[in-house]
Amino acid sequence: MSDEEPLENWARRREERRNTSKGKLRAVPLTEGPHRGAHVEPNAPRAIQEWTGTEWVTVGVVESLAAAKALLFPPPPVQEKPAEWDSPALGKGRGRHRKPSPAKEREQ
Repeated sequence: MSDEEPLENWARRREERRNTSKGKLRAVPLTEGPHRGAHVEPNAPRAIQEWTGTEWVTVGVVESLAAAKALLFPPPPVQEKPAEWDSPALGKGRGRHRKPSPAKEREQ
C-alpha cells in the first residue's frame, strides 16, 4: 500500500498556495553586497517588489526603510464612535444604579 498523494491533489494544493500569496509585497534594500536584515542601513533606498505567483517583480522604489514600512504596513483605519456613546444620559434618581434613559427622552 502506497501513502503517496495523487498528482492532481498535489497540483491543486500548490496552485491554491500560489494564488493566496499573489500580490504580497516586500522591500529589498538597494545596497551592495548580500541582503541583510531590514534594520541595516535604514536610510538606504528600497525596491518594493510584488509576488506574481512565480517571481518577484519590482513595482516601485522608496527612499528609506520608514517609507517602505509605511507602504507595506499601513495603519488600520480609525473607526469613530457614534456621539451618543460618548456620555450616556442617566435616568432620574440618585445613586450608582440608575439606568440610562432611552435616546428619545434624552433629546427633549
